[in-house]
Amino acid sequence: MMKKLIIGLFALSVNLLPNMVMAAGPSVPLMEAGNDISDQPSLQRGAKLFMNYCLGCHQMQYQRYERTFRDIGIPTELGQEQLIFDGSKVGGHILNAIAKEDAAKWFGAAPPDLTNVARVRGSDWIYTYLKSFYKDESRPFGVNNTLFPSVGMPHVLQELQGLPTPITEEVTVDGVTTVHIKGTETDGSGELSVDEYDQAARDLTNFLEYVGEPTRLESEALGIKVIGFLVILFILAFMLKKEYWRDVH
Repeated sequence: MMKKLIIGLFALSVNLLPNMVMAAGPSVPLMEAGNDISDQPSLQRGAKLFMNYCLGCHQMQYQRYERTFRDIGIPTELGQEQLIFDGSKVGGHILNAIAKEDAAKWFGAAPPDLTNVARVRGSDWIYTYLKSFYKDESRPFGVNNTLFPSVGMPHVLQELQGLPTPITEEVTVDGVTTVHIKGTETDGSGELSVDEYDQAARDLTNFLEYVGEPTRLESEALGIKVIGFLVILFILAFMLKKEYWRDVH
């Protein structure tokens, strides 16, 4: 019995190790997104970016249009007119029509659902990823990513940012010189300035963080009310205790 248990644990560790290594990713310092999911204008801009640039490949199968519009302050009629492009009902989930088999053939793997990406990866990771694309003609889509090397997707925000080029440096260790990419700089061909693109990346990251936990603001507000109630209850209980024990002392 013990032998089978040990063999099972070993097999599990062998299966998990590649995933743990892949999840760790390269040692690229993450940029701070500085999100604020209470900032509704930012969430609205982020929703617009997602629907226009991301939804073609990435869907949000656990999030509904109507809930999204209500939470981020978009009138239902306006959202239905401006942000639903495939005739879906406003009460439906945020889905696309791309077949997983076709997506896997085109990109090497089916694009993941992004409902919970902020909870899995973290907001800083998403923000850094959106700012880490650079020109690489050896890749199928002509771009690579310093945070996610050999990524299998195009730079979908390229028309906004332009096509960044890598900033490299030579590093010599034990007599061996290698070229490292320490950053990127845009070529200026995008519709947005550097600062404007930074804000767009933050807005999209902010929206993805909201979608990962739509009830977060409500939960935080409820938590404050509960703490306030407990404080008042403690004061009343303390006063009641003093009243009961007055005669004893």
